[in-house]
Amino acid sequence: MRFTYDPRYNIAYIRFQEKLAEIETIRISEELVVDVASDGTIYGIELLNANEQLWREGTGKFLVINEATGERTEMLLAAG
Repeated sequence: MRFTYDPRYNIAYIRFQEKLAEIETIRISEELVVDVASDGTIYGIELLNANEQLWREGTGKFLVINEATGERTEMLLAAG
């Protein structure tokens, strides 16, 4: 899995695997797009207006928690 964030366009992308098949892009909402293959495999999720969706409690940080170990990692997002 790979998480990318582009502050120039305020877009985040969570890629679960490389796009090895033809995919369909499905717009779930104005701020959420999902790339899926014909067999139902999800290749990625794109978050538009990512800052607003990912900011943790208004701190400007994206928080990742490993539920198995409790390890926490924070990443600062650029203000939009």
